[in-house]
Amino acid sequence: MSITDAIRRLQARVGARPDGVVGPATVAAIEAALNGKAPSLAMRASDIEQLIDDVIKREGGYVNHPHDRGGETNWGITVAVARANGYDGPMRNLPLATARAIYRKLYWTAPGFDRIGALYPRVGAELFDTGINMGQRVAAQFLQRALNAFLGETVAVDGRIGPRTETAVGEFKRLRGREGEAVLVAALDCLQGVRYIELVEGRPLNRSFVYGWFAHRIGQA
Repeated sequence: MSITDAIRRLQARVGARPDGVVGPATVAAIEAALNGKAPSLAMRASDIEQLIDDVIKREGGYVNHPHDRGGETNWGITVAVARANGYDGPMRNLPLATARAIYRKLYWTAPGFDRIGALYPRVGAELFDTGINMGQRVAAQFLQRALNAFLGETVAVDGRIGPRTETAVGEFKRLRGREGEAVLVAALDCLQGVRYIELVEGRPLNRSFVYGWFAHRIGQA
């Protein structure tokens, strides 16, 4: 990461214009944040634990649905993901603590959704849940497509949360404030819903899951 990108990331976090230049407005925003005068939307450490709790509640325990291409799952963790993360025991016996660690690392920190959550908690939560259900890359692409729709062709739709995407979220927040968070979440929900319909159209067996997807995944953030 370049120095300019680092400055833009800091500016996005404190609500300053993310232009990469440390001017009077940036200094004032940093001072306001340090003095507790800036409005805070940042997620607390306990918030991600609550998100994990909510996902586990929705996913339930051991499942091996014949129409699910992912095969066995437990706590919502597929057998492939469990194996890739070092668990080689029976999926029925996957420890809850292991599942929680996988969620925290693989679906929150690694894809950079924690950094988006620091700017807009509900957007971070939406990305986390969508990443679990559809893949982290797809979730990030939804965000990038939405940002480009609102801001112009700002970021590459590459499915990676890098400095440019983070800066774009900061710019959107600067322009739209707290109200913008709900609008951005709504845009992500719309893209997710269209994807569900396409999945059923492309594979009719997914009809076994689509009602539950809409009932339990849309509008959860």
